[in-house]
Amino acid sequence: MTTSVESGEQPLSLGTAAARNLATTTKSVPQMQAISSRWLLRVLPWVQVSAGTYRVNRRLSYTVGDGRVEFVTTGSQVRVIPPELAELPTLRGFEDTSVLESLADACVQREYAPGDVLVEAGRPADQVYLVAHGKVRQIAPGAYDTDTALAVLADGEYFGDAALTGPERTWEFTVRAVTRTTVLTLPRRAFQEAADRSGALRAHVEERENRPEPARNRRGEADIAITSGHSGEPVLSGTFAEYELSPREYELSVAQTVLRVHTRVADLYNDPMDQVEEQLRLTIEALRERQEHELINNREFGLLHNADLSQRIHTRSGPPTPDDLDELLSRRRKTQYLLAHPRTIAAFGRECSSRGLYPQGTEIGGVAVRAWRGVPLLPCNKIPVSESGTSSILAMRTGEESQGVVGLHQTGIPDEYEPSLNVRFMGINEQALTSYLVSAYYSAAILVPDALGVLEDVEIGR
Repeated sequence: MTTSVESGEQPLSLGTAAARNLATTTKSVPQMQAISSRWLLRVLPWVQVSAGTYRVNRRLSYTVGDGRVEFVTTGSQVRVIPPELAELPTLRGFEDTSVLESLADACVQREYAPGDVLVEAGRPADQVYLVAHGKVRQIAPGAYDTDTALAVLADGEYFGDAALTGPERTWEFTVRAVTRTTVLTLPRRAFQEAADRSGALRAHVEERENRPEPARNRRGEADIAITSGHSGEPVLSGTFAEYELSPREYELSVAQTVLRVHTRVADLYNDPMDQVEEQLRLTIEALRERQEHELINNREFGLLHNADLSQRIHTRSGPPTPDDLDELLSRRRKTQYLLAHPRTIAAFGRECSSRGLYPQGTEIGGVAVRAWRGVPLLPCNKIPVSESGTSSILAMRTGEESQGVVGLHQTGIPDEYEPSLNVRFMGINEQALTSYLVSAYYSAAILVPDALGVLEDVEIGR
């Protein structure tokens, strides 16, 4: 645009461009796009850990081999990692590497298309199936002339372990592929041949078969004997509650950074906003974002990696349906929160809309959020989405009183700026840079296995 001066006209008043040089602008504090709602940090009850370590004492549980098996892939060939075969209940505790190598070599790779039958009820059960990739559904005859879905198994899970030893059996269920599926099968014949060659394996199997089964409740805990329904004066059961001898301990983790501010900036550019305070505010926001990310994804204490295998389930078809969330809620008492990536929540909304369902929302701290069956469905963008468009949904019960999930921190630390976060002055160097060490201490603990559940491999792109 041509100004009045350029056009030869004399200005009649001061222009706005010149006037701004003398005006005090109204400005915002520095903005940051990476700040999220951080619902997990808001809903977790935080437990004071005075000694920096939190020990979770539990009743003694008997492990029966409910782990998952891992594989390696070379081109189109899949092979089970030999030591991973010790996750099978029959091989639990067996450590002879050469024998496990031979068993891994004896596994046969099989491919199935969606709808194909892997095993059929009533047929001889003569091999164990290891699901390397894909998803299968166990089906059994129902009480009213219809099939009943027993379970959905996916990557790393297995079935038919009991077929390796003992009397010959038949399949009590049918297994059908839901997606394209790759499995490895270990035949009973190959297992028995390995046992004939290896005295160590033969002794392990015999010891396991002859070992008396310890009394335990349905959760796998050492049973507490109780007498009930009696009359007269019978001898009452004697009992005690056995504890784990090596309970798990959680040490507080730390996220740290060094904030540097030039003294010239801090001295001359502090009006109307304190530059150090604004730099510190944005740094703390980034630390809190990292803290929530670690609480979800850290392999040592993160919720995704520490959920019990018995509390992990798979979707029936792929996308997150109301049926899947009902199954997830049924795995524990008093589910208080559901957490999912915003894209996962959108996918669930599409499934509800396709069924003509419009769930009622709820309110937390004055904020309206989505809900399912009255349980808040909270967004958490720290839950990863895979390259293939799958994610997870977390369901949890919180608090020590409810034997749930708790956050761990320590307040009252030196130079504390926020709870369990401190800012420590580190000095000024020869370049006139002022340094501050900013540290946040935190962790999370799952008090009992059913406090946390995960709906895995949720497809969000359909």
